[in-house]
Amino acid sequence: MRRAVRKYAAGVLLTTLAACTNVAQATSYTMHRDPQCGCCEAWADHVSDNMDARVATVDEPDMSAFKDAQNVPQDLRSCHTMIVSGYVIEGHVPADAIAKLLRERPQGVDGLAVAGMPLGSPGMEMGAQRQSYEVIAFGDAGHRVFARY
Repeated sequence: MRRAVRKYAAGVLLTTLAACTNVAQATSYTMHRDPQCGCCEAWADHVSDNMDARVATVDEPDMSAFKDAQNVPQDLRSCHTMIVSGYVIEGHVPADAIAKLLRERPQGVDGLAVAGMPLGSPGMEMGAQRQSYEVIAFGDAGHRVFARY
């Protein structure tokens, strides 16, 4: 009897894990970037590695116009913009903050942003050099701190 229960529990666990993995893989991650930017690829690798996702890259000839079309606030802009599950991810946002956004789906939030290019943020690693920074949620609910690093 115990063996049957363990086997059933293991099957449920594997099925649940497979479903979660398929959902993550089914989600489209598309990063738009200036073709001259080098840090964007390192950030995309961070997202890919930490979210078990494929990040498609689109070179944009006019990032400013693209950011305008996505309603990225001027004060939160950085070098690249990713679209995932209808959210805008601006700049060097850590994968765990993106995962939290996708999991919680807070009301009034259109996206997350890390303004500028803080040292030590994903894609901006410089050895032991680190700057503290905030991930800002933005949208109809305004701006608010979503996470601190």
